[in-house]
Amino acid sequence: MLLVVCRDKGTAEWAAEPIRIGLEKHPSLAVYPLVLGPHNVPMVTDAARAAEDLPMAVFSAITHSNDHDIAAILDALAEALRATDADAAAVFAEFTEAGLGATPARELWRNLMGTGLSHFRGFVAESFRDEGRLESRGEDILRILAVRGVAVPDEARQRITDCKDLAVLDVWFERAVTAPTADAVFDES
Repeated sequence: MLLVVCRDKGTAEWAAEPIRIGLEKHPSLAVYPLVLGPHNVPMVTDAARAAEDLPMAVFSAITHSNDHDIAAILDALAEALRATDADAAAVFAEFTEAGLGATPARELWRNLMGTGLSHFRGFVAESFRDEGRLESRGEDILRILAVRGVAVPDEARQRITDCKDLAVLDVWFERAVTAPTADAVFDES
């Protein structure tokens, strides 16, 4: 599916035309884009409604970014994002900012979110760092066992790679240095 998001009705109407590929009188393929624009995306100015459908609220902000009601749309979206979980809020906040492009609405969004947007960015960056540390520590454990010639059954490998607790992985890492078997890495005694 080809999704096109436009800020003005004229561009949206142009983008909605089918794209024909092949010979002029015998196209072998025609693509009919799904076009979102100010003419077919509702203005979401109520925070409760925005919270019910965050993607629609984001598309509302982007497609109506040149509209005189953009402040109300962005206010509703910001309030809805503050009430949702931080992971989702961070993604939607970033997508909104990018989608607003070089419009005055983007500056309004940045001012409206203020430290909130920075907080979301920080949360996302921290989450990726933590995920990287977890993955790296799990790989380190498996590598130590491999270098030492310790067989690692699939179940043990899965347990190590699925672990999301860095403190537990640190303990397993230390045990992997001397453990005679993969099961000994998990030994709680």
